Amino acid sequence: MGRRLDVRDLVRRVGGGAPNLQAGLRSRPEGLDSAAVRGVLELGLRIGESMIALGASAVDVTQAIRTVIRAFGLHGSQVDLTFTSITVSYDRGGEELPVTMMRIVRDRIPDYGRLQSVVELAQEVAQNPVAPEDAAAVLEDAHTRLDAVVTAPQTYQRWVITVALSAMAGAVAVLLGGSLAVTLVAAATTAAIDRVVWALGKRGLPPFFLQAAGAAVAALVAVGLYLAVPHLPIDPTLLPPSLVVASGIVVLLAGLSLVGAAEDAISGFPITAAARSFEVVVLTLGIVVGITGVLDLARRFGVPLVLFDPPVATSHVVLRAAAAGVVALGWAVASYARPRAAFLAAGIGALSWSVLTVVVGLGAGPAVGSAVAALVVGVLSEWISPRLKVQAIVTSVCGIVPLLPGLAIYRGLFDIVSNTSSGILPGFSELFGAMMIGLGIAGGVTLGEFLGAPLRLGTKGGGRTRSTAMRGVTPRNLRQLGRRRSPVSR
Repeated sequence: MGRRLDVRDLVRRVGGGAPNLQAGLRSRPEGLDSAAVRGVLELGLRIGESMIALGASAVDVTQAIRTVIRAFGLHGSQVDLTFTSITVSYDRGGEELPVTMMRIVRDRIPDYGRLQSVVELAQEVAQNPVAPEDAAAVLEDAHTRLDAVVTAPQTYQRWVITVALSAMAGAVAVLLGGSLAVTLVAAATTAAIDRVVWALGKRGLPPFFLQAAGAAVAALVAVGLYLAVPHLPIDPTLLPPSLVVASGIVVLLAGLSLVGAAEDAISGFPITAAARSFEVVVLTLGIVVGITGVLDLARRFGVPLVLFDPPVATSHVVLRAAAAGVVALGWAVASYARPRAAFLAAGIGALSWSVLTVVVGLGAGPAVGSAVAALVVGVLSEWISPRLKVQAIVTSVCGIVPLLPGLAIYRGLFDIVSNTSSGILPGFSELFGAMMIGLGIAGGVTLGEFLGAPLRLGTKGGGRTRSTAMRGVTPRNLRQLGRRRSPVSR
């Protein structure tokens, strides 16, 4: 008997515990009538649609919907999210018919201020399990509050966005080594880009053509500078058109979903990741078409296009770090982030540029340096954002904007358009280098978010959905969680 007990004890010690992945679970009776079940699913769908339209990632949207539905006792619901639609289904079991509802996401315009309000609402609902007898009242209150959030005025007036983007472009020019004249011209050019693209966007022009129009405006300014600078009493090298175009390109690139595509791919959303990646390619091609078309026409009309080497940045490193902070701040404001979140993004943006400068100074290449800087941004965003009650997506997305390779893209396109056939290869080499920098940024910030996620567990408020609404998440099972037109296109 003693031996048998020893064997049983050994079996218990060797046997595993609860499964890490729970699949194929049966739906349990929830005590809600059909109308209440539909109301719960509708609330989850509305929250999910609002989050993805306002700039949230697929994993945050999926987990927010699930946690909100579970708060009402509806366990075993199925949530499916693609790039353009959200579907939620719940099987009530027995003789009751399943309930399936779907929402279409038509537009995506990052608005981090309203996104934070939606996430806070989802967290409040998820943290307080709802008894069946209270479901009707809680649903009505939640739907009413969500109505107020999605219809609330935006954080800033539209002219503020133009000013923010202009300041951002001027700061990019400082980072690239431009003079005061370059900074002012870049800011004025970006203001023109924003107003032109905004006016075209109001008339329903697709995002591809909006990107092409914005890039064409920047290239036209460059051609104008090529023609005007030789006749002005200044050194042509003090006002290189390439820096003006590069600054405008960074503003257009900032609206691309590089981080979202990488995050969705790593987090187990291949369809959404593929769609986001294709959108990034299409919008980038819009920039290429706009710049290439203008440069090619100018060349055919005999405009003497000359690509000056970028000046060596002689400004103090503190000034350049401050400029990087202005870049991140400008993009946060352009994405309607709340003031606290915008200034936090500015600090992280300045830090990201400082890390890039140090890493490159140690001998690393631009792609490696950008990846390391983005990694730091991702970790800090996950760690500090919930403690200051802001959205981590604001600090991570805006913090990497100073790292975007606008000048490399323009130089590559210029070489392809302006040089002979023997000079095309260097142009593609520049573009390939820019692509590697973009991939390094996206991969670095995404990895940083995953590495920093355990640091935020247990914090309260303000972070992404998984910070508080996803109770029971541990570093071990975090990996198992199923995890934009640009503001200038509004």
